[in-house]
Amino acid sequence: MNSGFNQPGRSAQTAQAQDAQEERNDQQGQPKVPVTTVPQTLTPQPTSDTGLKIDVKDTNFYYGSKQALYEVSLPIRERQVTALIGPSGCGKSTFLRTLNRMNDLIPNTRVEGEALFDGENIYDKRTDVVLLRQRIGMVFQRPNPFPKSIFENVAYGLHVQGKKGKQVEEMVERSLRGAALWDEVKDRLKSSALGLSGGQQQRLCIARALAVQPEVLLMDEPASALDPIATLKIEELVTELVKDYTIVIVTHNMQQAARVSQFTGFFLSGKLVEYAATRDIFERPKKKETEDYISGRFG
Repeated sequence: MNSGFNQPGRSAQTAQAQDAQEERNDQQGQPKVPVTTVPQTLTPQPTSDTGLKIDVKDTNFYYGSKQALYEVSLPIRERQVTALIGPSGCGKSTFLRTLNRMNDLIPNTRVEGEALFDGENIYDKRTDVVLLRQRIGMVFQRPNPFPKSIFENVAYGLHVQGKKGKQVEEMVERSLRGAALWDEVKDRLKSSALGLSGGQQQRLCIARALAVQPEVLLMDEPASALDPIATLKIEELVTELVKDYTIVIVTHNMQQAARVSQFTGFFLSGKLVEYAATRDIFERPKKKETEDYISGRFG
């Protein structure tokens, strides 16, 4: 499972600085899409009867005494891709990590509000965080395979769950197929995962997340460190995975958001400025700040 439990804790100040720097680094060179030049590959409009998977209401988040999110309310619809966009340091990655309590690993942080996941509040102190992170998986910005074999990377979460033998083998194969990686690695499952290319490593991390059968996948700029060909494979994979999973993806790439998502939320200075169907965000944004951002006037 790509849960990041073994990541060392970060101070609130360090976390903010690192997050902002990573976003600045990844933003360089990313094309901006003017409102008047909407990509021709916009995903279809979502159906109106799409149900809610997570309903976030009035969420505030703090790094120590510094507030990073302000009263964010955002519906995340089942088996749809929701893209989160915005300039560096706007809070989109912080918000993403509230959805499976990854921010709990950072000292001196706190969250207020409500995030109902199938009717239960994610932020409740009684929430089983281990189970939550199995149900809401995470794929990080840069590939982080374990220094183990390809097979053991995918099987790791299954072993934690107590699964053994043939069941593990079948689930590893299914997960690698789900991540569009099986045909590339089926003859070298015992080889080190560190020998894979960057794009393959990222798909391996996706397979690792899929292995524990989550309901939701959170993706924090999953293609930002990859070359264009590997990025295309990740985007194609997202369009396949959404048939079975609810996906929330953070991206700086406006064209990528337009290609893969059905809904988009625009963040600015810790606030959700606008949320709508992706086509509406790009073709007819209601807020001037949204139009200014996607047309490249700032950010």
